[in-house]
Amino acid sequence: MTATADTPVRLTQFAHGGGCACKIPPGELEDVLGGLSAALPAAGDTPLLVGLATGDDAAVVTLPAQGGAAQAVVATADFFTPVVDDPYDWGRIAAANALSDVYAMGGRPVVAVNLLAWPRDVLPFDLAREVLRGGLEIAAEAGCHVGGGHSVDDPEPKYGMAVTGLADPERLLRNDAGRPGLPLTLTKPLGLGVLNNRHKATGERFEQAVATMVALNRDACAAALAAGASCATDVTGFGLLGHLHKLARASGVTAVVDTAAVPYVDGAREAVRDGHVSGGTRRNLQWVAPHTDFGDTDTDTRLLLADAQTSGGLLVAGEVPGHPVIGELVPRGPHSVVLR
Repeated sequence: MTATADTPVRLTQFAHGGGCACKIPPGELEDVLGGLSAALPAAGDTPLLVGLATGDDAAVVTLPAQGGAAQAVVATADFFTPVVDDPYDWGRIAAANALSDVYAMGGRPVVAVNLLAWPRDVLPFDLAREVLRGGLEIAAEAGCHVGGGHSVDDPEPKYGMAVTGLADPERLLRNDAGRPGLPLTLTKPLGLGVLNNRHKATGERFEQAVATMVALNRDACAAALAAGASCATDVTGFGLLGHLHKLARASGVTAVVDTAAVPYVDGAREAVRDGHVSGGTRRNLQWVAPHTDFGDTDTDTRLLLADAQTSGGLLVAGEVPGHPVIGELVPRGPHSVVLR
């Protein structure tokens, strides 16, 4: 069936999975990438500071210093299928999510290009225009230029951005810089994935989830740097447990999480209770299980901690004023993550 401009369209019905829940599962992705690190080219005069090795949020290279302080270029790309039905909101969410990778490295986004896949014979282009309008608005809020992009005819709609930013190479936020004794701070609540999944199933709109997803991680990044942090990641498709496992593994530490301190978006627990859990979330939990000591944590909480977030917050090794401390890093033990 072809949608028209006069026909109400639920964009989430055109996607097999919504938002960051449509990512390739982390275990499968690591299998694919595992043999590629040796193929990296020589760095030349732009040394690669962050690449494939630790699975960080973006690539970082250092520019040659020319009469001033050295600068680092941060490069990333992120796009996904519709996470909400409203095209303007989807554009805003996807842009905020793509920009987040730059903030997660301690950078400032400078220029982005759109990435758009559109079923041109099925969905009207006025909807695509609304998606792009949403992306432009969030990029403008971030002070980031949008200089064009690339589009393809695709059976499934997808949107996102490739983003380039700048950072101080001596003040990066890296996922391999965690040290024992540092507290863990989370800057956005969890539960976005289960609410998005409920939205897809029922059409219910969750304003609190949309507001959380469109919020930039710019201020959290600035606060983390001001507090002296050097280790962070953002919480997206692999869930809190997945991203925390990667951070702990890269840093050679164990992360201890106080489950009672973790914040959730209103309605998230009810969505889990009612069965609105994506396949991506269940795959996340399966992947982290061998590396996690769950203690007596109940099943619903485990699912929420593994919930596939879209445009989630920063997870910072350090205390960030105004945001909850949810645990700490300790010397490496038998597990990457311990729940208490």
